[in-house]
Amino acid sequence: MQKKNPIIIADAINLAIEKGKFIAVIGKNGIGKSTLLRTLSKVQNPLHGTIFLNEKKINDYTNNDLATTLSLVLTERLPESQLTVFELIALGRQPYTNWMDTLSEVDNRKIQWAIEQTEIKHLQNKRFYELSDGQLQRVLIARALAQDTEIIVLDEPTAHLDMHHTFKIFSLLKKLVDVTEKTIIISTHQVNLAVDLADELIVFSNKGLVSGKTQTLINENVLDTLFSKEIILFNKTLRQFTINKNN
Repeated sequence: MQKKNPIIIADAINLAIEKGKFIAVIGKNGIGKSTLLRTLSKVQNPLHGTIFLNEKKINDYTNNDLATTLSLVLTERLPESQLTVFELIALGRQPYTNWMDTLSEVDNRKIQWAIEQTEIKHLQNKRFYELSDGQLQRVLIARALAQDTEIIVLDEPTAHLDMHHTFKIFSLLKKLVDVTEKTIIISTHQVNLAVDLADELIVFSNKGLVSGKTQTLINENVLDTLFSKEIILFNKTLRQFTINKNN
């Protein structure tokens, strides 16, 4: 059986991500945001090139070592189970538990800390399938916090949320970066919130990929390349995208 030729989403990517920052990956649908995050987190291999994590090639990490350094929150639906919220969050401790998966005192402290940080103590005894989308997203963030990694990667964490819960998730992530000094990287279509709250942006456009501090990219007119100017404009004064009412 002949293998299909690989489809190149983006090439000549050269970027460095600074520790302890809130970083948003933005761009149109299908342009490569999720592919980039999956590649950075070793879910899939790059076609070419090398990814370094703390000056070590990511392919040199064992799966368990990587799981104590980087946690991942994807948009896929969870498999059916009877897990409670507490039990789902406790799964974040798997890289550290013994072969019987017994939770130690340290594990329980990490879990309770994650629950407190995400303000979901009132939900911990519920079954996870009883939660709203907004509540479940907080639980998945809590699971990543309980995993106690220095990097958290989230793929479209607000994809199924209304504006109220979207803003609350963005605010929570920003707060977690400030409080924990973890590095949080998200892909998102919420471009105005990303511009407002992210420390740095990774911008995918038809012209390629550019990354840097948000204000620097604004000053360099990088955000003007994100969408067609016939439809959407970036307003530097407001620091947000607006509809082009001249068309």
